[in-house]
Amino acid sequence: MEEKFDLIIIGAGAAGLTAGIYASRAKLNTVILNEGVIGGQMVLTEEVANYPGVETTKGYMLANTMKVQAKSFGCKLKSNVKIREYNLKGEVKSVILEDGRSFRADAVILAPGGRPRSLNIPGEDTFKGTGISYCATCDGDFFTGKEVIVVGGGNSALEEAVALTSFATKVTIVHQFDHFQAFEHAVKEAKSNPKIEFIMESELRGFFGNEKLEKVSIEHLPSEKTSEMNVDGVFIFIGYLPNTESIKGHVPLNDRNEIVVDSDMKTTIPGVFAAGDCIAKKYRQVTTAVADGTIAALSASEYLRG
Repeated sequence: MEEKFDLIIIGAGAAGLTAGIYASRAKLNTVILNEGVIGGQMVLTEEVANYPGVETTKGYMLANTMKVQAKSFGCKLKSNVKIREYNLKGEVKSVILEDGRSFRADAVILAPGGRPRSLNIPGEDTFKGTGISYCATCDGDFFTGKEVIVVGGGNSALEEAVALTSFATKVTIVHQFDHFQAFEHAVKEAKSNPKIEFIMESELRGFFGNEKLEKVSIEHLPSEKTSEMNVDGVFIFIGYLPNTESIKGHVPLNDRNEIVVDSDMKTTIPGVFAAGDCIAKKYRQVTTAVADGTIAALSASEYLRG
């Protein structure tokens, strides 16, 4: 069975849902194909407190509001699907699902999102959103007056650790090596901050608590000795992975497997756009994803009506 649309959007995170809102409101026959959870990274955030015009809301509630809004303008949404094949290079694009259903359109917006790199240790999934965070900008103020750990040794880890000292009374950086991979100015700034302490050549081995995170176990790698540390929160900054595995070879990616776009969210393939956490960019917030989705939808609309 094949269905024909004006626009296919891949992914129902903040970027994809926003693109669906704008495209459908512009009277484009639009469908969103979503492999994962509707809302993407939004649903992993316990509270969103820095979304303009909204004092505070649950991440999943913001995602649901966006979904309802997109559908109210006529956007179709197919969730829990698995994409088997992309055909993006012709004038008419097609996406084929594993169950055999086929979708055709004259334009495609790729917004599969991304995910923070995980430690993959016991308790991590349990305490995501209730003590474990991957975004200091999103969640830092929830740890005002508390003690937190930052995991990582790159620029993001050290810069976010410094930012967290505006809220936390103590920030402990845990890093697996005896040196940092960050720029020298970031290292100096972190080392000169009196609220920051360091545990080097060490890795976290587990997260523990009841309803929320209460402590972690840390292994000192040279000695192989493990100790426990009470903590209110842990921020993990060990890299970011775009969800582009299935589209590799179909659109240009950089060396981090991010989709390369211009300022109009255009890829080098006519009629193919990309938006959100899957593209090459510095900042990844709900607001930046929403902006990307807006631009991608407007650019796709201009392309279709050009």
